[in-house]
Amino acid sequence: MLEKITSTFSTIARTLSGKSTITEKNIEDTVEQIKMALLEADVNLRVVRRFVNSTIEEAKGEKVLKAVDPGQQFVKIIYDKIVAMLGGTEEAKLHLKGPDTTTVILMLGLQGAGKTTASSKLASRLQKSGRRVLLAACDLVRPAAVEQLCVLGEKIGVPVFKNDSEKKGGNAVRVAEDALAFAKKNQYDTLIIDTAGRLQIDEDMMAELVKIKKAVSPDETLLVADAMTGQNAVDIAKTFDEQLGLSGIILTKFDSDARGGAALSLKTITQKPILFIGTGEKTEDFEPFHPERIASRILGMGDVVSLVEKAQETVDQEEAERLQKKMSRNEFTLEDMLLQFQQVKKMGSIQSLMEMLPGMANANVDMSGMKKNEAIILSMTKKERANHLIIGPSRRKRIAKGSGTSVADVNKLLKQFEKTKLMMKKVSRNKGLQNRLLGQLGMNPSSIPGLH
Repeated sequence: MLEKITSTFSTIARTLSGKSTITEKNIEDTVEQIKMALLEADVNLRVVRRFVNSTIEEAKGEKVLKAVDPGQQFVKIIYDKIVAMLGGTEEAKLHLKGPDTTTVILMLGLQGAGKTTASSKLASRLQKSGRRVLLAACDLVRPAAVEQLCVLGEKIGVPVFKNDSEKKGGNAVRVAEDALAFAKKNQYDTLIIDTAGRLQIDEDMMAELVKIKKAVSPDETLLVADAMTGQNAVDIAKTFDEQLGLSGIILTKFDSDARGGAALSLKTITQKPILFIGTGEKTEDFEPFHPERIASRILGMGDVVSLVEKAQETVDQEEAERLQKKMSRNEFTLEDMLLQFQQVKKMGSIQSLMEMLPGMANANVDMSGMKKNEAIILSMTKKERANHLIIGPSRRKRIAKGSGTSVADVNKLLKQFEKTKLMMKKVSRNKGLQNRLLGQLGMNPSSIPGLH
């Protein structure tokens, strides 16, 4: 995500961090690079000007020019400015009422922005946090929109309120009112209303949305915007906010947004916070928007906190503890290695995980390597996975043929496995090393499953 701007900014950060002196000429040249990077990323011109002017003003002060480490001080200023542009240090959250009342969340957006999918992802997230959620199918315009929400609701285990008497083109306001009455009667503490969109903003859509909002008095009015539309997303947000009064924004397709114009412009232009970002097609590819973490990724500093949170969400604690015990007894097998591959895949794309590691944002990851290794292990028998030492030449030929790879690929995997096994054994037996590694990442060892 944000590959283009991350590439430029991380290069700038690396160059500046190594400088022992900073001059006004350095600052002007660097800010010019930043300005071009922001404009190429489709960031709003007004936002770019504000960013550039405030950066120059602060960077030319004595704080940088006379600092002990001026390069890093300049990078810190750039980081702070990006954080402010994205929304500031105070985390924006949904305003949810207590369990005895019903919180109403109204979802708005143009057709194709991913509103229905975002509604189900938000519902799943809130349900996992302990909320009792009901989805309401109020998009009576787009063909199969109601059916789509029902399928998604069934997948995540969240019920969907629909009114079968209201067919396509029916009264969406009545459905919303009935859904709210049903939610209150059946003690749902959260109602998420999926509304109709259009290919572009028109009077009929806005009129319907205004009536729905008046009928249900939502606690949150959220715009679902496609990050890939850049400045269009900003203009759309402005129009929705002027007519309906937004409380926040959800950016979808954030993982596919190479430029970053929408994310870097929305808060400044609309003064509405980005609450969540969609980072993939899976239900779990939906996360809170943290300006500080995104700014850190943009500058190539990684985002270890998000990486650990993602791991804790997807890794089974009992499985992690079982694996650690096997590692400490030197019983780590190819079957365990296969399970690790599968756990990593649950966390998302390898490229998105690499972006969370410092200095790895622009690394080219060969996904085919992991897929190939997975295929090789799957072509082995249970006995071979349990004891790799029995895999001789004839077995290696059979495994290579079964996995569509070569004997050389099988040999490479087995060597990699032996190195991994040796490394894991050392780490698992050395608590001091574990604690030092985790300490460097700013983590408490006792908070990590399987390491205590």
